[in-house]
Amino acid sequence: MRRLQKASWVLLLVVAVASLFASVLAPANYATQFRQAPNAPPSRQHWLGTDDLGRDRLSRTLYGTRVSLLLAPLAALLSTLIAALVGGIAGYCGGRCQRLAMAATDLFLSLPWLFLLILARAMLPLNVSPAASVTVTFGLLGVLGWAASARVLCAGAASLRNSDFVLQARASGLHGWRLLARHVLPNLKPVLLAQFWISIPVFILSEANLGILGLGVAEPLPSWGSLLRELESLDGFSGQLWKFVPLALLILVVTSFQMILSTDEVTP
Repeated sequence: MRRLQKASWVLLLVVAVASLFASVLAPANYATQFRQAPNAPPSRQHWLGTDDLGRDRLSRTLYGTRVSLLLAPLAALLSTLIAALVGGIAGYCGGRCQRLAMAATDLFLSLPWLFLLILARAMLPLNVSPAASVTVTFGLLGVLGWAASARVLCAGAASLRNSDFVLQARASGLHGWRLLARHVLPNLKPVLLAQFWISIPVFILSEANLGILGLGVAEPLPSWGSLLRELESLDGFSGQLWKFVPLALLILVVTSFQMILSTDEVTP
């Protein structure tokens, strides 16, 4: 593993630990308003200043990182499980089952799934609680983001269907779900792991897009999307560089995932 990839692991670990201990590291609660200091510049009390409502930016960045960085893997896990179910069964069964499943997958892939995600989220009430909005946002990401992974897993399962060890297992009397569970799916673990890792930065960016449009995690709970939405009101870059810390952190995290995905251990 190259130094850059090791540095990526270290960065992700540091960011994850800092977000997990946000309640300890943050100078205030993410929803606490300092009404006497709205939109304040960085100071000893507020290292990244405050937003328009007087909330500490550092606190909101730490809590927002926790939401985005910890829930995106759960959405990726859900989408990978759905892809394994659809793609694995289609590739294992072959024939008409595979053709129908892949036709449905191609139809799903032909749709602009980010716009489909926006449409599905926009149809839900906007005045939901923060906890419900988190569940809905990342649940939709997991449910709608499986199609590309399903095609990869279908191809992998189809290649295993007529392999020597699977034919030998069939000859020994192992059939159906037991054969799929014992021999096919375990050999798809590297592909499943790769698709899981690939999905995490995709879902992080998707949540950020939803948050910028106001369809992500509901206020006052922060996420990277809602933090980036604050940049819409900026007139320029000069004198307000601290407001770009969430954007820089998002770029660093997504880039770190890409560096990790370039390793031989993760690439199938």
